[in-house]
Amino acid sequence: MGAETPKRTNETGTLNGIGAAPAGAGAGTDAADVSSARRLLDIVTGSWMTQAACVAAELQIPDLLAKCPRTSDDLAAATGTHAPSLHRLLRALTAIGICHERDDGSFETTSMGSLLAAEAPASLRHWTIWWGRYLWPVWGRLLDSVKTGQSARKLLFGTEGFEHLDGDPSAAAVFNQALAELTRLACESVVRAYDFAGTRLIVDVGGGYGELLVSILMANPAAEGVLFDLPQAIEGARRHIGRAGLAERCRFIAGDFFEGVPGGGEAYVLKSVIHDWDDDRGKQILENCRQAMPAGARLLVIEQVLPDRLDTSAAHQSIARSDLNMLVAQSGRQRTRKEFQDLLRSAGFGVTRIVPAEPTFTIIEACPVP
Repeated sequence: MGAETPKRTNETGTLNGIGAAPAGAGAGTDAADVSSARRLLDIVTGSWMTQAACVAAELQIPDLLAKCPRTSDDLAAATGTHAPSLHRLLRALTAIGICHERDDGSFETTSMGSLLAAEAPASLRHWTIWWGRYLWPVWGRLLDSVKTGQSARKLLFGTEGFEHLDGDPSAAAVFNQALAELTRLACESVVRAYDFAGTRLIVDVGGGYGELLVSILMANPAAEGVLFDLPQAIEGARRHIGRAGLAERCRFIAGDFFEGVPGGGEAYVLKSVIHDWDDDRGKQILENCRQAMPAGARLLVIEQVLPDRLDTSAAHQSIARSDLNMLVAQSGRQRTRKEFQDLLRSAGFGVTRIVPAEPTFTIIEACPVP
């Protein structure tokens, strides 16, 4: 008897393109195994959704659909793209809930898809582009980061920290706006969770475009602020804080928090800063804050706190993703509550309060220890 002709497995992991069981699964494969295999395939191939969303954001598809539905041919002419290929992208976007195809064949955005528009109040356009274009190469080198403990960006390009933004203004603009978009999602919970009443001067260290500082100042009309960050962020911060009508209540200081931090503040805010760095660099930032802080001042470290043990919940997946992102992008890390306390103690601080800012952030209040 001749050898049986092997069945071809296509790139989706199905046999002959039909939703059959994964390779190695016999006729009696347990239904739970098949379900697990399908779930694993969704995880392994999920990057297609990242790229589809990123391309939609870069082509400004949601902006073009903001006023009315349009056909794929019309959108192709507006974006300078290949019409049949754009039609395929739009159908894919429909499959993941970013667009909707109408009965007449035109396309419109969904409420989620509208968040990729630049002018949407809760826009995530720049974060989508940052993740899909700028973080894409470094995530491809996760194995190298796991083997060496170094950021993939350093291994790929020889740069550390945020050096890669110094000579690339367009990338710096995308990055800073992306962080502003993410911070916007947390502002309300931070301001609601922590009472800034009576605080006269708030120093936002590494505050980017000042999204959080705007929210704090608007909720506390008697307070003034200092926005401190690298030079590449300051002009954007001036514009953003100016549009909020708060320019007269805020000073803008360009500098490097590894060299020093402005003095005189009553509250020093570090939101999503320490996680960018290893313990030595994180300690240096904290020590510089401590040197700048007058008597009675307090430090607020606002971060996602890593649980001692992770489960499969969406919240834990979010912090695990962020933790690995810090590894490949910055050689940084997320930390547990104890690790934050130990790091603060090593820099001369004592933790005075830990305040949850639901759903994802925690405010760690600390004061200098004499």
